[in-house]
Order: sequence, then C-alpha cells, then structure tokens
Amino acid sequence: MFDISDPRPLAPLPSGRRDAGGARRSAIWVGVLWITATVFPAASAVPWSRLDAGDGILANAATHKGQLIAWLLLNLVEVLATAAVAFMLYPVLVQAAETTVHQGLALWYLGSRIVESAIYVVAIVATWAFLPLSEGYLASSGDAAQFRTTGELLQTTQDLGLALAQTVFAVGAVILYAQLYRSRLVPRWLAGWGLVGSPLFVVASLSLLWTGNPNSTVANLCFIPLGLQEMVIAAWLIVKGFSRPMIDKPSIAPMREVA
Repeated sequence: MFDISDPRPLAPLPSGRRDAGGARRSAIWVGVLWITATVFPAASAVPWSRLDAGDGILANAATHKGQLIAWLLLNLVEVLATAAVAFMLYPVLVQAAETTVHQGLALWYLGSRIVESAIYVVAIVATWAFLPLSEGYLASSGDAAQFRTTGELLQTTQDLGLALAQTVFAVGAVILYAQLYRSRLVPRWLAGWGLVGSPLFVVASLSLLWTGNPNSTVANLCFIPLGLQEMVIAAWLIVKGFSRPMIDKPSIAPMREVA
C-alpha cells in the first residue's frame, strides 16, 4: 500500500543522466531539422527555374506540373521543419531561462515561427493556384488579359508572402540568437554570427520592395551570412550538442510504498 501522509520530504528523482541524454537527442534533432529547413527551399530553386523560364509560370505551370508539385513539396517540408525546430528548441530555451522575461522571449520565438509558417502556407497556396489558371490560360482562344491580371495578382501574393515570412523569420532569429548568446547553449561566436546575419536577412527580404525581384543580387548576397550560419550551427548541434547542460527541473518522486 502507499502512504501519502508520510511527513518526510520526498527526494527528487535522479534525473541528471536522463536530462543530459534528452538534451543530446534534442540537439541532434534540431540540427537535422535545421539543415532540412535550409536545404529544401534552396533545392526548390531548381524546379522553380523551369516554371519561371520563358513566358513565366502562367504559361508553364500546366505544362510543367511535375516541377510545380516538386516546388510545392519541397517548400511544405521546409514549413514543417521550421516549425519543428521551434517546438524542439522551446523547452530547451525555457529550461535555460533565468527569468520570466527569458521564458517569455522563448514563447515569442515559438510564436514567430508559427506565424512565419502560416504566411508561407499562404504563399504556397497562391503558387499552387497557378495550375488551374495556367490550364485556362493555355485553353483560351480569345482575350487572355483576365488570366494575366489574375496571374499578376497571384505572383504578387507569392512574392509579398515570402518576403513577409522571411522578415518574420529574421525577427524570430534575433530573439533566438539573443537567447542562445545569453545562455551559452552554443558558443557565443556562433550565436553572435546569427545576430549579425539576421538584420541582413531582413534587408534581403525587403529588397523586393525596391528591386521588384525576390532573387536579386542584393537579396542573394544578404541571404548568404545567415544561411551559412544555420548550416554551421546545425552541424555543431549534431556533433557537439548544447554547450551547457539544461537546467534541471525539480521532479517529484513517486509515493513511497510502506510494507
């Protein structure tokens, strides 16, 4: 039988080894997901180049359906991986938090990734809508002006959606790397690299407003520092793990059995 009235204090469970193992597994998963969230959207540039060639996606979506599906799937994987990174990192950041403000910032980081993923989904849906529009455009024998107008609207929705999602991503990255820098969960030079690269990522995202091209030279140059940093920090987490053990949370031992 179990005695719940025993006045002796309950001893905490020996959780050091368990917490260390959990932190190590979390670091590996975060690293793998981080690489996935970076490599997959970069790989989507290959099918997109076919869709955007010649007369553009309005004319090519129907005749290059395989490339459109590939682009869609690659970016959906990126959306899921980005959100998964945040959900995996959130408990680590909370356990490393020293104040309620730090815990709140961890929640803000998680929220930014949820908002970012939702905006990406809107942009992806807008791109998929080109398929029926392209089929109608190619089948039309008369005036195709209405198809071009709708296509321009969808293209603008996609471009602005991606730019807004990338901006939200950069804001979340500032929060994340500030927390990593403070907590020393990764080396400070690595977190500092992320803090420097995040504002450049914002410039790259918003450069669409004055260049009209989301893949302009300015955008690509400003994307590089943070993109490279994410590969380095992902590899670090896979190989080294978190630099500082997560703060142990008190756990309650099960009720003692009385003979």
